[in-house]
This record gives sequence, C-alpha cells and structure tokens, in this order.
Amino acid sequence: QMQLVESGGGLVQAGGTLRLSCAASGSIFGINAMGWYRQVPGKRREFVAITELNGDMTLYSASVEGRFTISTDNAKNTVYLQMNNLKPEDTAVYTCAAGSRFTPSHDAYNYWGQGTQVTVSS
Repeated sequence: QMQLVESGGGLVQAGGTLRLSCAASGSIFGINAMGWYRQVPGKRREFVAITELNGDMTLYSASVEGRFTISTDNAKNTVYLQMNNLKPEDTAVYTCAAGSRFTPSHDAYNYWGQGTQVTVSS
C-alpha cells in the first residue's frame, strides 16, 4: 500500500505564490506517474498537472500552464506543485494522486491523499 500526504496549502492574495508538497510512503512499486487534481464543492474534480516519476514528461491543464510547475524529488519520494501568479479561481482543495499510467484521467489513479486547501483572495 502507498500513502500520500499533502502539505503547503493556505491563504494567499491574488498574484501570490504557494508550493504544495506530496510525500509518498509505503510501496511505490509500479507507480509511474503522480499528479495534482483540485476540486471545489459542488463541482467535478479537475486535472491540474501530472509528471512521470522516472522520466521527463509533464502535462498541465490549460488553466494553469505557464503559472504552475510540477516537479519531483525521487530521493524523497515527494512531488511538488509550485503555484505562481495565483488567481481567485485557483481556490480549491488540491489532492495528490499516484498511479501506474501517465494520463490526466483521474480514474487511472489508485492512490489519493487527503487534500490541502488553497484559498486565493482577490
């Protein structure tokens, strides 16, 4: 089993920055991709960004590309999401996910964290 724990959320003004962390523990055998999703109450879960764990491929949603950067520290089994130029519409619960396939489809991810709240004030 694999456990994911997010941290780094909080309240920030529009235009500000935050860095989210997702620390993985337990067995990571067969895990090839990790990513971030976000959800606002009453709305569908939204893809944000994914990265290969042992490669260079990354993928971003159009709404965050150019502002967010996903990266990994394989030695620490940790994935980061650097969020710059935050906007009020980025307000959501951000959740880390891990799975065997590099795909933006959340159905493909087997492991999920508890989520961390990001609130951007205008």
